[in-house]
Amino acid sequence: MDDHFVCQCLYDTLSGLCGGLSRFSRPTRAALIYAIDSRDPIRICDTQKLLTGHEPKFKELYLDSDDWRRSLSAFGDGRAGHLIHPEKDLDLAGLISFGARSRTVAYQMWFTEHHPDMCHVGPTQRWLEHAASRLSHDVANEGTLYTGISGEFLREYATHAVRDFIVDEMNMHLGWDTQIRVYPVLDAVLGISRTPEEGAWARGELVFADPTVIGDVEFLIRFPMEERPLLQNHKHVRKLLLAVENSPRKLVSDGIRIVGVANAGLPNFCIVADFRGNHGFLRINDTRVCSFADGSFHSTTHQAKLVQVEEALLESDLDPADQTTLFKLVADLVHTAEERKHGCTLVIDLNDRPVTIAGQGMTEPLDLREPKFLALAKSLARVDGALHIRWDCRLHGFACLLDGRSIPGEDRSRGARYNSALRFTAENRNLLVVVVSSDRPVSVIQEGVALSDQCALAPVSSCVISPPTLAGWVGAL
Repeated sequence: MDDHFVCQCLYDTLSGLCGGLSRFSRPTRAALIYAIDSRDPIRICDTQKLLTGHEPKFKELYLDSDDWRRSLSAFGDGRAGHLIHPEKDLDLAGLISFGARSRTVAYQMWFTEHHPDMCHVGPTQRWLEHAASRLSHDVANEGTLYTGISGEFLREYATHAVRDFIVDEMNMHLGWDTQIRVYPVLDAVLGISRTPEEGAWARGELVFADPTVIGDVEFLIRFPMEERPLLQNHKHVRKLLLAVENSPRKLVSDGIRIVGVANAGLPNFCIVADFRGNHGFLRINDTRVCSFADGSFHSTTHQAKLVQVEEALLESDLDPADQTTLFKLVADLVHTAEERKHGCTLVIDLNDRPVTIAGQGMTEPLDLREPKFLALAKSLARVDGALHIRWDCRLHGFACLLDGRSIPGEDRSRGARYNSALRFTAENRNLLVVVVSSDRPVSVIQEGVALSDQCALAPVSSCVISPPTLAGWVGAL
């Protein structure tokens, strides 16, 4: 087979996959380990260095063993060449993977990043599955029929990935003959989320139950068959959501119409759209699948994971129990500010002697381990200025002003909180500053550097050259 054609298929697919996943999550890398023929050397395509650090595992799986070369005879001669057989997930730390075999691509294992703020890995795994399917399909068609459209499919695959994951779960719970159609449900969720009512975005839960099990629902109100609003009438459904806003009640649909209002007694399997104003979450029963905002689906939980804060505390001299307590308090304050949609700044002071910060002092510091003082701190976070929290989990001041001299790396587009934190931490050691903005991701800053800022990812290479063998890649690192 023409090597140039295979590389063209591979790079087009990989580029589209990275582009789509970066919209669904955040800037995201992807990589592939593959062999077109079972007799070929195993190759690796990792232009963004996603797989660096996993060399020992790959050496064990692919170089020290030939198990991956097992015969394709089990596929059967009658099976279409591009149809894939899934492979067992490699379950590598920090990575999501999906592997497959087919008659046209003997082996392929796709990888992407497992971001810590993902609702669920399921849709991303379905995305990787589709990448494997598209590559097998393109290679099967050979150069004469190649259109290069696979990359564009993968770039716009978010809704399809969510749908594919939900369908898989629904088939496992309800069987293959379910009547509910997922695409209209997803279209309705996005449509309703974009429909304001008297200037306010939707709030409340809309439950989708298969018609075969909707009789199990305990309705407070059940609409007559001829008066049930159509799900596609987004404006009408948006108005009905007012009846369940800020309450345990739920609007119930059979996937076509709104059936009524329920309070409890939902079926064992249902799809739930939880509208929360400018964003919302899609769930299967109580399990979050993804979020939605701005007319599209995303993987984010809309809560900062504060991984950099946790790592910095682990590297400190604090007792492990104190590290855990302090991290939980900081996370609680940050998540409350996110939910209330106001900005705030937290200074976490790990010095033996507290750093001096101009602000509102108190005769006695507040022990944030006491719920009443933690609740007060959440309100004080709304006051202009920063909260000064020491390693002893006590609040030593609020409305604190962070000052300092200008430093390289400031970003005027980020506002006063962010740049003041950069300057202050550049001149004061052993501090962590967490900046919560109402319209941006949470920033974690230490020694004048934003630990949480991401460098722009290098684009997937557009040079159509044969990727290196895995043996050569492992030996070169």
